[in-house]
Amino acid sequence: MQIPSRIPSLNMKLSLGHRRGGADVVGLDIQPGFVAAVKARVNGSIVAEQAAALPLPADTMRDGEVMDGDALGDVLRQLFSASGMSKRVRIGVANQRTVLRTLELPPVTDHKELAAAVSFQAQEQVPMPLSNAVLDFHPLGIVDTPAGPRQRVVLVAAQRDMVERLLGAVRHAGLTAEGVDLSAFALIRSLYQHDAEQVGRVLYLNVDGLTNLAIAEGKICRFTRVVGSGLEGMAIELAERRSIALADARALLAAVDLTAPAPAPSVSSEPGPEMAETVVEDPAGDGDLDVSPEEHEDESSMNYEEMSALGAASVSAPASDADVVSVIENGIRDISGEVRNSLDFHRSQDGGGEVSHVVLSGSAEDIPGFAEALAASLGVEVRSAEVGVIDGRIADAVSPHRLAVATGLAAVEAPQ
Repeated sequence: MQIPSRIPSLNMKLSLGHRRGGADVVGLDIQPGFVAAVKARVNGSIVAEQAAALPLPADTMRDGEVMDGDALGDVLRQLFSASGMSKRVRIGVANQRTVLRTLELPPVTDHKELAAAVSFQAQEQVPMPLSNAVLDFHPLGIVDTPAGPRQRVVLVAAQRDMVERLLGAVRHAGLTAEGVDLSAFALIRSLYQHDAEQVGRVLYLNVDGLTNLAIAEGKICRFTRVVGSGLEGMAIELAERRSIALADARALLAAVDLTAPAPAPSVSSEPGPEMAETVVEDPAGDGDLDVSPEEHEDESSMNYEEMSALGAASVSAPASDADVVSVIENGIRDISGEVRNSLDFHRSQDGGGEVSHVVLSGSAEDIPGFAEALAASLGVEVRSAEVGVIDGRIADAVSPHRLAVATGLAAVEAPQ
């Protein structure tokens, strides 16, 4: 099979037509909890030439769908006003209301005849009413099969009302949508690396506001699925557990280090047997306790969390950072379970196959130890990835790990 250099860009047939964006089209990645915009440059590799990001209020997006279009539009207007980037955008979608199928059709070369054949097959392949579906397709070329030569086509469908809510928020911000694309396609475009020794398929996993999975053979997406709530879901759980603001929970997740020693457990306000054994008597009653050098060394080696817990024990026992680590570890287990289910399903399908490794992107990469913990849970090699930036000041303002989807949206083609 000949793999084309172009990865399909899904230009939704609402009122957008099929105009190709120029070099000034900005990729717009909207996820639960944040939005990122990137102007990219493609010259041997894809790099972010300009980037900006802002947090989103809670419940603006949920599971990849717009819940509050006005709030989203206000943030987008602020983002583009401050960044000065072009207001022509290509938008990514990643949620459960999109469908990707690979079709094998008679070897038709005429575009109109191929479109008619795809539309006919879509009635059986797309699990949603076609009256509320936006369809687009991309031919991958002629392949040899046991039934003879067949035209292989990637078909994508998205529910129209979901797309229209997204476009409504974009218009509310004064932006012009040049196209709507699957975030999975953009992820592959920005992170694909040609490796002559690489055999098999690669699983791209973007763990950020939500968790987006794409299995690719070369540059072609074979399977995609949103497999979890991502870091935003973890932040919501932590905020509820500690009764704190969501912004504070996001900050706690961003500050955690999974490679650090396990946090000390919370200390009870009631003295237990261990505490009773460490009580030091003051025979003179003058408050001046005689402490041996060994005891002093033990005290000075206590970390901040241990000392804080002991100092606060008589008042209340605050939640320790063990809560934060626990939320992330539970999230990793949930994501791993969903990824394994997706791999099993993909493997069982016609044309399915094994993946050689996982390419990880997203703000989860900013958490030390996350990639290693994910690899241990999955039992599959995990390689960290990020897009290049043309100016170090971009990385100072926005983590490059968060720019993979937006960068791929700004680029129509993957590097050769």
